[in-house]
Amino acid sequence: MRLRDYSRRSFLGAATAAAAGLTLLPHRAFGRARTLAPGERLNLAGIGIGGKGLDDLNQVAGENIVALCDVDHDYAAAAFRQWPKARRHHDFRKMLESQPEIDAVIIATPDHLHYPIARWALGLGKHVYCQKPLTHTVAEARSLARAAADAKVATQMGNQGNAGEGVRLIQEWIEAGAVGAVREVQAWTNKPTWPTGLDRPAETPAVPASLEWDLWLGPAPARPYHPAYLPFKWRGWWAFGSASLGDMGCHVLNTPWRALHLGRPTSVEAYAQGCTAETGARSSVIYYEFPARGAAPPVKLTWYDGGMMPPRPAEVVDNRRLGDNEGVVFVGEKGKIVCTCYGDNARLLPDELHRDFPRPAPRLARSPGHYQEWLAACKGGPPAGSRFEHAAVLTEVVQLGNVAVRHSARVHQEMQNGRPVKLVWDAGLGKTNDPEADQFLRTEYRPGWGV
Repeated sequence: MRLRDYSRRSFLGAATAAAAGLTLLPHRAFGRARTLAPGERLNLAGIGIGGKGLDDLNQVAGENIVALCDVDHDYAAAAFRQWPKARRHHDFRKMLESQPEIDAVIIATPDHLHYPIARWALGLGKHVYCQKPLTHTVAEARSLARAAADAKVATQMGNQGNAGEGVRLIQEWIEAGAVGAVREVQAWTNKPTWPTGLDRPAETPAVPASLEWDLWLGPAPARPYHPAYLPFKWRGWWAFGSASLGDMGCHVLNTPWRALHLGRPTSVEAYAQGCTAETGARSSVIYYEFPARGAAPPVKLTWYDGGMMPPRPAEVVDNRRLGDNEGVVFVGEKGKIVCTCYGDNARLLPDELHRDFPRPAPRLARSPGHYQEWLAACKGGPPAGSRFEHAAVLTEVVQLGNVAVRHSARVHQEMQNGRPVKLVWDAGLGKTNDPEADQFLRTEYRPGWGV
């Protein structure tokens, strides 16, 4: 079943009916977020709580944790011990139906489950926090942004640096003319740190007794269990994760994307090593082109991963380390800005520019904290900084890079001469200049999971 942009009513009817054992909700029962009294705590549920989800819950532990959901209760044991009074679930659908008192959910599952869970929760009027990348595909990102706006609830994607000082400082420096007009950006990560460049395993070992394998697969096409997929190793498999760019792009690229107001790209082109039909590349270089924005010039952004790195700036004349495992270089007319992930440790180059540049007074509003933004929005405060309408566009940028990687690998492996490697992105129509590449913009769902 192809991903379609259902209305809220259609989503509730179709998706709920497809869930075995769940009651079909009439459209007039569509949920709305509960209004909390001053000082009242949210009733929160965690979905995917064995890894990053446990850390997320600890960040909001002052609220009322009423439900915990994971497909592997052994993996989730630490969360169960920490909140013994919370009801335990394997299936998020049954959790949401059986506990209508839930106000908000935190989603920290593998990428392929982000969209169906978030859509389901939005359809019931729940506030939603979802880990990055927001969705597994471009089509899902666009659909989820519309659903979030329609639901009128508080949302936040888990790219914590969006609330930090670094991204604001860099934006203020650029807008104050510290390095002049920026026409080029280079960004990188040391990922992947998981196995990749693999074909699907042929062995069919027994499913661990504690794991609900069919629920872990969710909308992904059925396949036998194998420990090559989990835990954490799912990031490298296209069916479940989004490779190195999907893992770190919403963190690293957020700083230039926000500071330069980049929006959507006009083209993307990738060159990758070790990419297969099943898993992401061992290393890749991805080229984006972004259009002019008012008086700001077009920007060329290059992404490096898997040990690939941009040229070392000539202004770094000593043995100083360039960035960290992740970093960004802004190339301006009058100088450069280098920073690490989240925009931290920002420095102007050359050193004399960093020393002499008169720092502008803070102009952008500072955040009370990434999780605090979302909690405040859930309780009637201003929208969170990485709300889904914002996060979906950044996720679209990231997942377009993965479309280019997969398309490039296919073109080169099949030696399809004359096929374009550079993909021109028509954001209005939501398609590229190559119909074969467009297959990677969306995903096929198993029967019963189409939303």
